[in-house]
Amino acid sequence: MKSAFSMGCIMSILLAMACSRPPKQAPMEYVKTELAKLAPVTLECDLSGLTEADRTVLEHLVEAAAVIDELFLLQVDPGNPELRAGLAPGPHRELFDIMFGPWNRLEADVPFIGDRIKPDGAGYYPPDMSREEFNRVIASQPQLEEIFTSNFTVIRRSGSELIAVPYHEAYSSLVGELHAHLLRAAAACEEPTLKNFLELRASALLNDDYFDSDMAWMDLEGDLEVVIGPYEVYEDALFGYKAAYEAFICVVDRAESEKLADVANYLNDMEANLPIPDRYKNFNRGSSSPIKVVQEFVSAGDTKAGIQTTAFNLPNDERVREAKGSKKVMLKNVARAKFEKCWIPIVNELLAGQPLANVSFDAYFNHVLMHEMSHGLGPGTLRTAEGEVTTVNKALKELYSVIEECKADVLGIYNLKFLIEKGVLPAALRSSMYASYLGGMFRSIRFGIDEAHGGGVAIQFNTYMESGAFFMNEDGKLDFDGQKLEAAISELARRLLLIQAQGDYQAAREFVDKYRVLTPVMSQCMKRLEEVPIDIRPSYPELP
Repeated sequence: MKSAFSMGCIMSILLAMACSRPPKQAPMEYVKTELAKLAPVTLECDLSGLTEADRTVLEHLVEAAAVIDELFLLQVDPGNPELRAGLAPGPHRELFDIMFGPWNRLEADVPFIGDRIKPDGAGYYPPDMSREEFNRVIASQPQLEEIFTSNFTVIRRSGSELIAVPYHEAYSSLVGELHAHLLRAAAACEEPTLKNFLELRASALLNDDYFDSDMAWMDLEGDLEVVIGPYEVYEDALFGYKAAYEAFICVVDRAESEKLADVANYLNDMEANLPIPDRYKNFNRGSSSPIKVVQEFVSAGDTKAGIQTTAFNLPNDERVREAKGSKKVMLKNVARAKFEKCWIPIVNELLAGQPLANVSFDAYFNHVLMHEMSHGLGPGTLRTAEGEVTTVNKALKELYSVIEECKADVLGIYNLKFLIEKGVLPAALRSSMYASYLGGMFRSIRFGIDEAHGGGVAIQFNTYMESGAFFMNEDGKLDFDGQKLEAAISELARRLLLIQAQGDYQAAREFVDKYRVLTPVMSQCMKRLEEVPIDIRPSYPELP
């Protein structure tokens, strides 16, 4: 007995020691190489036009953004805060903070701390839950479908049962902190539209009903552009249902915004010009489509993880889009930094002489603008064959993000041509738009083709190569055939829009499987870019 008892104690001690050991970390050389893929840059943001009240509001919003970081860290994985606390200062923790967890977003979520594979559902679902189990619950209890598929619930286990828990309950402590920061910002705010938004958004955080605050966000008129709350569903690779917390705190560039304001007046014209039958076109969305050009002051959460956002189109709520449309926000200081640090080195390496001579920042920036405009075009709400009303997002499930990003890119260049022909955008863009479109392909492909943006661009590149619109010349440089490219763009837009209009998950699955692949040509190009930064690693300005 004594011997057995001692052996049991020894085994318990050894097990405890094993459990307390820090997780295995990737070699330092690997981590430093990954960090080097992100070019350090200090973002410039002109605060000279802000009032003292605006500056006080900014202080509170920066504090709120720090809470957003903590919320998203939990959404990626509930164990992240504890894991981070055990990391010593240094490159591993630096990479952890950039990636919001131990998985490398630049390398298909390869773990660099520990060896656990990232769950497709991130921290939104039990890690051992399968798609089949989730679907069985909904099939057997249809009354649970709305709350289970809600953008603002997490799925947890209660005994042997799956339950849906609203965000404001699952993250109650941090949500309470965020609520308090927004109320302080609202109290300090003198600009009425921002004050209204902040008050409504603070209240919405406590019940996860964001409709009123999203409507108010569409009406912001002051010098600050503020996005804060749960929005995009990219982190949920299991179903694409769950929204991630994010924040953009920005200063409006009024002069640049006014230059682009005319584009918003052509939303219905662009919808009418889509290459699909009229019965699939969506004229029910609101005609309001404000465009803001801003300088990013700080970002947080989902928007800061890994690759930095250049522009966004929100809100995603189809009810708001049908009532008021959507707002396109262009982060010009971020776009300029990416163009200089990453984009120019790529095109210098990959493009043939003629397209290289024609690339321009204006063409790049305007394509980004039209990408965001195009998120607001095409099908949104659908009616199934059984008469059920649903959305493209829910119909296409985990494939929605890559199909939608691909659609926005393709329609972006399609609509850029349309607005040039209408005389809305400068004719000078015509000579540079296709060259710049081709030149920007590998900036996104290098994000990884399993990521929504990179995967969407891989689909475009491969379909254009298949049609002969893109080709590699005898010198191993990329070039294009303008006539073939225009036809290929129109055809790809048609295919993507029909998949969305029909809510055809199976067609989406077959299309993505066929074209979201890393071909030998792509691999050859990627090899030549190994020394070029993939993206930027921004430092944010400080309030003087």
